[in-house]
Amino acid sequence: MPGNILAVTDEPSSGWYAVRCVFAMEGVSEDAERTFEERVTLWRAESHDEAIDRAETEARDYATALALAEYVGLAQSYQLPDAPDDGVEVFSLLRDSDLAPSDYLDAFFDTGTKRQQKSP
Repeated sequence: MPGNILAVTDEPSSGWYAVRCVFAMEGVSEDAERTFEERVTLWRAESHDEAIDRAETEARDYATALALAEYVGLAQSYQLPDAPDDGVEVFSLLRDSDLAPSDYLDAFFDTGTKRQQKSP
């Protein structure tokens, strides 16, 4: 299992953390052997470590409740610069890449395998 990854910011603490956890599910789709889910949950905590610990406990409970899911052990934490409110940023992940913007989107987001609905 991969270790926890902390996305640390230099922003002043709001005491709120968003944690993304990844799950693998089998038997969900007729088109694929496995479906992966990324969930972002919000936690009031003193540190990234505390937020991740709490999120991973909830992630294991979530996976057990779904029965078909397994928490794969990846948790990424983001410290919110402001308390949750309308329009407040709740997660940010920076990734370095030499890809052009359209190639980057194709490689990481527009793979054709996501379950999503197009907006008009």
